[in-house]
Order: sequence, then structure tokens, then C-alpha cells
Amino acid sequence: MQLSAAWGIARRDLSARFSGLRLLLVCLFLGVGALAAIGSLTGAIRSQLQAEGRTILGGDLEVEVWQRLLTDDEKAFIGQYGTLSEGLRLQGMASTADAAAPVELKAVDVKWPLVGSLVLESGEQVGAPPPGTAWLAPGAAERLGVKVGDSFTLGTRTVRVGGIIADEPDRLSEGFQLGQTVIVPLDLPEAAGLVAPGSMYQSKTRLAFNAPYDGEGVEGAIAQKFPGRGYDFRTAERASPGAERFVSRLGEFLTLVGLAALVIAGIGIGLGVNSYLEARRRAIATLKILGATSRDIVTIYGLQIGAAALVGSAAGLLAGFAVTPLLASALGDLLPVETGLVFDPLALARALAFGLLVALVFAAPPLLRARDFPAMALMRSRVSPLARAWKTYALPVGLGLAGIVALTLIGSPTPLQSALFLAGAAVLLALLWLLGLAIRRAAAKAPRPSDPILRSGLANLHRPGAATGSLVTALGFGLSAFVLLAAVQTSLAGNIARSVPERAPDYFVLDVPKAGLAEFRQTIEKFAPGSEITAVPTLRGAVIAYGPDDNQTRVEDLKELPDGAWALRGERGLTYSDTLPEGNSVTSGKFWAADHSGEPEVSVDEELAEAVGLQIGDTLTVSLLGVERTARITSFRRIDWESLGFNNVFVFSPNALEDAPHNFAATIDLPEGTSGSGLLRLLIGAFPSASVIEVGPILTEARAILDQVALAILAAAAVAVLAGLAVLLGAIAAARAARTYDTVVLRVLGASRRQLLGLLLAEFGLLAAVLAGVALALGTGLAWLVITQVFDFDWLPDWPRIIMVLGAGLVLVLGFAIGASLPLLRARPAQSLRAL
Repeated sequence: MQLSAAWGIARRDLSARFSGLRLLLVCLFLGVGALAAIGSLTGAIRSQLQAEGRTILGGDLEVEVWQRLLTDDEKAFIGQYGTLSEGLRLQGMASTADAAAPVELKAVDVKWPLVGSLVLESGEQVGAPPPGTAWLAPGAAERLGVKVGDSFTLGTRTVRVGGIIADEPDRLSEGFQLGQTVIVPLDLPEAAGLVAPGSMYQSKTRLAFNAPYDGEGVEGAIAQKFPGRGYDFRTAERASPGAERFVSRLGEFLTLVGLAALVIAGIGIGLGVNSYLEARRRAIATLKILGATSRDIVTIYGLQIGAAALVGSAAGLLAGFAVTPLLASALGDLLPVETGLVFDPLALARALAFGLLVALVFAAPPLLRARDFPAMALMRSRVSPLARAWKTYALPVGLGLAGIVALTLIGSPTPLQSALFLAGAAVLLALLWLLGLAIRRAAAKAPRPSDPILRSGLANLHRPGAATGSLVTALGFGLSAFVLLAAVQTSLAGNIARSVPERAPDYFVLDVPKAGLAEFRQTIEKFAPGSEITAVPTLRGAVIAYGPDDNQTRVEDLKELPDGAWALRGERGLTYSDTLPEGNSVTSGKFWAADHSGEPEVSVDEELAEAVGLQIGDTLTVSLLGVERTARITSFRRIDWESLGFNNVFVFSPNALEDAPHNFAATIDLPEGTSGSGLLRLLIGAFPSASVIEVGPILTEARAILDQVALAILAAAAVAVLAGLAVLLGAIAAARAARTYDTVVLRVLGASRRQLLGLLLAEFGLLAAVLAGVALALGTGLAWLVITQVFDFDWLPDWPRIIMVLGAGLVLVLGFAIGASLPLLRARPAQSLRAL
């Protein structure tokens, strides 16, 4: 049969409203729509980050170093590549006569910004503020209660508000901040007493190339010219690595969850196609009797299914494209850039390919079954179900699965994690499928209840053609996603509620002068007697070498850092102590004595030691303010990172670092019931160079971020549940003929509609009870792994809330199941019997 003739037959049989294939449309619409929305959103953000890299960074290259500006020889070498703009970043305290607030000071020179312009709320485009003037973020102005023209104090200097910031060009590259931004001239921090030897500040020097240089090449040249200087580099291509990493990981996670939802929907696709072909089995048999070959059957009905798949996928693409701005709005501050309607052809093509591949995998078996069986077998299929010849389906299903795996791995920024996710999802779906078969067999062997309604409901779980396995797989996965989300959310909230009041200090204070530490303690004690104050020395240094004395590994020689060796990148916090820090425990070696005066020693985090292969007795060399210092590794420690106190990967003996210029950082725990009102102003007056950070607002922001992440996961989980519901409807539709036959026979035998409704409630009630157990066990088990193994938190779920979420999902399932089955009760026996 020619293709045109096959299409003619297919088109005449295909309803304009796709009657019989609507489940296929719905499933593809849900899955493809979710993937299109997620792909468009993350693709748009990535493209904006790449396109605006120079503006986000403020140049082509950034050189960052702690506690010093670049030296003249460094600036001369770097300056040969283009124009330099120097800047400082540090915590500070701003105050007026009536208010005080921690701020993020951004000191810039007259060349800033090298790329882009700062826009004030007045609409004026400006650069660096004039001497004695500052640009304030709206939050800082609101906290201080100031407006343009007012004055406030920074350190020992009074500064005038020159304008309120509306758009800061390089804000995204600054990363997470512990206060609202205040932009000041470059010389103000030193003039205000905020910068001195030992102060904790960063210098950020931006470079705008005067020729088309390669950023990575210039970075390498600088590092080779000045080895061991502790530089952190960023190029325009890596303008905001934290934002890019966050968007990539979140987008990949949501894409994989969306793909899992599409696979669940694929079960519905298979059921829908099976139901559609079941309704046309007589027509297929007739075509075969009239001479149609098996290939003709595949062509005719393949064209119909393909047309429906394309329409459903296209509708999903359109919906995903249209819903992208809504997703961006829901995620709010989580997104590093604004995005609206963005046409990303690659993301849309990828979503379409996923949809069509899933349709191939799940639609091929029923279509090939219709092809392979002779006409008489198709005629008898109502009473003699067709056998499943899995070898016939192996090729198309195998090709489809290979395509899905390849498409997932090729488009993933972390192929290994994606492969592990796919493997885990495959194992999970297989386990659910086996569990469904086990439930079906258990129902067949279970004792028969005396109640006829319960007996019939139990029989429907294992009767020939029952879709119990498919329903347990699809709905079990979807409901488990909701239980997983509820368990993770409530357990995280429980950890925060339990740990934060017990372990989080009320204030962090940076840059407490070493000579003024005793006065600092006295000031706090006078304000709030009984306060708990912890103070530790704070320094910054870069690891430049480590290992045995005769075989040291230099960090600059490593082509890439080992996994888990993040502490070797750039400069890190260093400290010294004569006692083991609180919340730490020695796991190997021995911590030095309080009066240690021998060879300088260092204790290292056990996780870093394992990552880079350190051994007790090795040495560690760090660069501190340009001076190299070496210490012997004498112990490894396990660090309690949940303590929200001072935790350092490297802790040195006092004789290793105490002679270097440095200040102290402190935490303040006020007695229970004591108000901190007035403490900020008191500390500003006594220690103008210190920076006070309030913990409460930070925790509030962290909770908001967690809530927004949970919202994104909830949206993906909702797609999975909707796909599961589509599978439920597909199972009911696939068995509609058999159910109609049963219902009619029962009606003829005298069953009332009330009894038939009870039968439906019994069947789906038993199924819901099974799904409740599956979802509760599976969801909470996975949540336990996430909480205890990934986050390393305590398992503190809110069981009433989890049960409530699960109950709501089950009510939804039962409602859809009963609603879809109600038309069976209205079937007229005589009419139905004539149609069988």
C-alpha cells in the first residue's frame, strides 16, 4: 500500500477531536510542556549570563585577593592587557542618630564601571560617587531612614547620600551579601578606619582588554608571573559561577524530574494506544481479511498515533513556552536575571524529541501486537487475550530508550550525575512494577471476603487485563514524590526550629581589634550581663603546597583540583588556637598542648585530607600576606558544620600565625529574653572599624530561598501526580469494554447502581490503600536518605503533615477514579449487549 493510500484510510478513521487518542494527547501535553518550560527557563537564563558576561563581571577579567590591594608590579603587568579599575569589598556598619545597619561596602575608583552604567532611581546614569558621597541600595536607605541629601556615618566618617541605586551593573557577580550595598569612593574605607593591616576585606581589580585576548590565557600568564599570591580569577565567560552552577543544577534536577513524569505519562500513552487499538480490533481484522499486510496496518495506525503525538507535543511546547514567565515569577529572587517570553529552539526541540521518543517506547508494543496477530486472533481477543511477544518489541523500545538516555546525557552539564539519576529512576520504576505484579498475585491468592462487594473489588485487582501493575508504578511514583517533598520540607524545618535557637548566635562581629578584645568583652558584658562571647583570630591565606617533606605537591601545578578539595582554591580562612575548637573532634593524630612552643603544627579537616591524600606528618605551606609559612600536620578533625559558629578547615598552633597582623571575629549569644535593641549603636560607637552581622535576617532569607526551591520541586512533583492521574484514566479507558460487559451482566443479574458504586469504591479503595503504603514507605525512605546522607541532618519529619499531604493525594486519586467510572453505571444493558 502506498503511503498516500495509507494516509487516506488513516485520515478518514481519525476523528478531528482525536476521539480515543485523547489520553495520548494529555500525557504528551503534560510531559512535553513541563520539559519545554523548564528548558526554556534555564536556557534563557544561561544565554543571558553568557551574553551579558562582561556587564555582569564589570570587565573581561577580575583578579581578587584578600587583605591587600595589588602591588605596583602586579598592576603594571596586568595593566599591559588593558584598562584597570580597582575596588574593595568589606563588611561595614552604617549609622544615623536613630538607626544602625550592617552594610556591604563597595569601594570603587573613578574608572568604575568599566562596562555598563549604574542607574539611580532618579534615572541618572552615574559611575563612582564623588568624594564624601555614597550610592545606597534601597534596603540600606530604608533601614537607616535616610533619603537623598541626608548624611550617615561609616566608621569615623560622615557620608552624604548622593542617590538611591535602581540598577547596579555588576551586582550579580558580587555573590551572596550579608547586608545591603553601599557604594563609596575607593579611599573612604581607609580614611574611615575600616581598612588596616589584619582587616578582613577583598580587593577586586577588574580589567577591560584593549585587544581580543583570551581570558583564560591572561589568567594563566598572571598566575605564572606571580605564583603563590592567592589570586581568585573570574572571566567574562565565568562572570557569576555561583549563579551559573545554581541555574544548571536546578534546571538539570527539574529536567530529570520532568523526564520521570514524562516516563510515567508514557505508561498512560501505552494504555491509551492499547485502548484505541482495542476499540478498532474489528477494523484491523477486517483490513487484514481484505488483504492488508502487517506493514500496512503499522503504517495506517502509526500515522494516526504519530499525528496525535505531534499535536499533543506541539500543544505542550506552546504551553511550556507560554508558562515560562509564570515560572520565573514564582521562583522570584532565586533567579539571577529577569526573563519573560523567550524562544529557545534548542530547549523546545529537546522537549519535543523526549516526547516523541517516549511515545515510541510505549506505543510500539500495542501497535506491533496488532500487526503480528492474525485476523481471527484479533476477533477472539475479547475472550482470548493476545499473548505478549516481547522479542517483537525489543528493537523499537530499545532504540527509543537509547535515544532518551543519549539525549539526557548529551544535554547535561553533569553527565555522570544524570546517568546515576536515570539508573536510579529505572531501578525505582522497575521495583514499583514488580511490586504491582506482587500485589496482583497476592490479591489472587488472598482469602475471599464473605462480602460480595469486597470480593468483587479484590478480584478486579488480579482479573485478566487488570492494570494494577501500571497503576502502582505510575500513581505510586507520583504520590511518593509528594510524600518525599513533604518529608524533606518538614524535616528541614524541624532541624532549623530545633538547632537554630540552640546553636545560632545572635550576632557575628568581624574585625574586632586584637588590642581591643578585652574592652569588647567588657562592653558586651555591661550591656547584657551573662552574654556568651566566643572570639577567634581570623586571617586569610592560600595553600601553595602540601605533602611529604621530600615530595611536596604545589597547588599551582595541579591541572584541576581533586573532588572535595575546594579549600585549595584561592585564599581561605585561617585561624590558630591552643585548644581544640568547640564542635570539633580529633579523628586521627593528636592536637597540640596549650603551651606548645616547638615546630609549628596544623590540624586539617578529615574530608579535605581524604580528598587530597594527606597523611599525618606531612607539611602544609600557606601564603599569608605574601609570606610563606609552613606547619606540620599532626591531626585530622571532624567538623560540625551545623553549629553555625566558627568552623575552619585549617587550625594552626598559635606559634605558627599569631605574629601576623590580624583581627578577631566574635559571636555574641545574649541571655534568653534579652533584647538586642541598642547593641548595634553601642558597638559602632566603641568599635567603629568592626562589622556587626545580625543572624535573624540571614536565617529569614535562607528560609525564603528554601521555600522557593521547594516551590520549584512541588511544581515538578505536581506534573508527576497529574501524569499518574492520566495513567489512572488510561487504565480505566483501556478496560472500558471489559468493565462495561461486567457491569451489564451484573445489572442483568439484579445488581443495583448503589451496589455497583460500592463495587467501584471497594476496588479503588483497596488500590488506594495499597498506594498509600507504597507512597509512604518509598517517599519517606528517599526523604530519609536525602536528609541524613545528603544534608547530614537529623531525621525530624512532621508525620501529621506528611499524612495530610498523602491523604489529599489519595482523595484526588479516588475522586478521579470514581468520576471516570461513573459513565459505566449509566450503560443500558440491552444496547451494550448488542454492541459486544
